[in-house]
Amino acid sequence: MAGSEGPVVFCLHGGGYSGLSFALAANQIKGKARVVAMDLRGHGKSSTSDDLDLSIETLTNDVIAVIRTLYGDPPPAIILVGHSMGGSVAVHVAARRAIRNLHGLVVVDVVEGTAMASLIHMQKILLNRAQHFPSIEKAIEWSVKGGPLRNIDSARISIPSTLKYDESKECYTYRTPLEKTEKYWKGWYEGLSDKFLSCPVQKILLLAGTDRLDRALTIGQMQGKFQMIVVRHTGHAIQEDVPEEFASHILNFISRNKIGPNGVEIPGLIKKWQQ
Repeated sequence: MAGSEGPVVFCLHGGGYSGLSFALAANQIKGKARVVAMDLRGHGKSSTSDDLDLSIETLTNDVIAVIRTLYGDPPPAIILVGHSMGGSVAVHVAARRAIRNLHGLVVVDVVEGTAMASLIHMQKILLNRAQHFPSIEKAIEWSVKGGPLRNIDSARISIPSTLKYDESKECYTYRTPLEKTEKYWKGWYEGLSDKFLSCPVQKILLLAGTDRLDRALTIGQMQGKFQMIVVRHTGHAIQEDVPEEFASHILNFISRNKIGPNGVEIPGLIKKWQQ
């Protein structure tokens, strides 16, 4: 958690990451908004009775339960931000319409068509990445040189929370065994585009590449149903690779949509009710 005023920017990380994936961006946002980045089940410091249940239904229920526990009902104004798998969870939470004071949805580098097409390669990708590290520093080094990140400063903060120490092998390995959760992968992304477009809040899709939109999103963008921003010179984890730029997009979104601590603020309307 960071910040003490303004709306709540509630961040959901991708598969294999942790809430600390948003740490550097949170430092840029906290002056004008509150930031919460939870560890989803099976990730980071979270602890549940079934860490391998990464079904979209369970993850969605988890997020709704955490928001209600933190803020009660109604909560302050909330902007959901989700990266990759967390983007899917954010969309499902928004589509459920269970958060009464939800005013924005930011989805980071996940599109249904591309994600579904990549699933057949995912086990191979997971198998081919470095599996064991003699030290946390070596894991940080690999994450930037051969892994998913490009920002060493962010890696130093976020990577330790994605690891656990294996006593039997005397080395560090991944906290989250994503290869054991394959039965849930399709559910993360199937129908995501239509669900995203149906969410009754202001929406941004942040992408690291331009050739990513499937048919439903292309039509939706032409109809003005969401704003798309392409972030250049970054990898998949936009919030880690370019945290300052990422934070500026979030703050601009809040400002443009006039989202205050309790909801949308319309100065003329506020003055009328105050008279």
